[in-house]
Amino acid sequence: MSGNTITRPAPPTTAAVAAVPAGAADRPLAQSRAARELSLKRSELDLAVHLGCVRTVPDEGGGGRRVARSEIDRLRAEEGFPQTLRARVQAVGSKDAAAILEVAPTRFVRLARLGLVTPVKFYLNRYRAVVWLYLADEVRRFAADENNAPWLTGRLPQELRTQLDDGLDLRPRNWRGRHLGFLLRQAEDPWARAAAPASLLDPVHLAEIVRDPYERAHLNRHRPPRTDQGPTDSPAARLTGTIMTADDPDEIEWLRADLRQALVEARAHRLAPRPRRKEPAPRPARNVKRPANRPETPGPASEKRHGLLGWLTRRHP
Repeated sequence: MSGNTITRPAPPTTAAVAAVPAGAADRPLAQSRAARELSLKRSELDLAVHLGCVRTVPDEGGGGRRVARSEIDRLRAEEGFPQTLRARVQAVGSKDAAAILEVAPTRFVRLARLGLVTPVKFYLNRYRAVVWLYLADEVRRFAADENNAPWLTGRLPQELRTQLDDGLDLRPRNWRGRHLGFLLRQAEDPWARAAAPASLLDPVHLAEIVRDPYERAHLNRHRPPRTDQGPTDSPAARLTGTIMTADDPDEIEWLRADLRQALVEARAHRLAPRPRRKEPAPRPARNVKRPANRPETPGPASEKRHGLLGWLTRRHP
């Protein structure tokens, strides 16, 4: 039996239906459950969401994004499911991509470094080397385009070979551009949209654009999670952070301009929260002088004084 065969579950019994809470069938599914429903590995579903092939909705409970049942039904109704969906998210390394193009792996890597093919994801292997992955479908389209035939045969132009020898590598920049598109598609709040380009700038450039510390803190709260491996100060995390931070002057200027515009829209939508000012403590009441004509309140001392005056003025027999 093929591994792609889908076994249809038996109809639920009356008791089982009664046990399901009302409206449970319409609730969005967790991504792990959605992957099973779509016959995808979890990594394949993550990539499908990244590419916009599978639409997600926010989890009302704050537990991450989910997949609506209607989206599952839409994808399952497509012709050729699940093979067509899996083909759209098939990611291959340099060796398999070179085989699709029928070129040597070293030549494919040079083409990717020139920016002719854009990576879709990356990971670090056990030697902390960066492994780039590419969409097999995009590689096939590149091979099918007759205009790309000169890139697959013959020598590269001398100018490009010189740039490659000098260390030109556009893979990180092209991946960041693709990743930014994913972040913007997922953002549902103007501050989250502003946090997308902000997440690709280093702290120095970010502080130059966003001078208000409360706005920077608000952007950090909307900052998308990074795929760092290991502790924050580990070599793997530092390497991943380098890939996820813009370093090309043109790219940095473009992100800065994008962030400025996004901030204008975010501020118009809602100002960043600030701590409430402490109310000043009430001042102590000042001593109030009694009016001169106010009669003295009777008390033990005044009663004693009046009694003495009466005794002195009393006539003795």
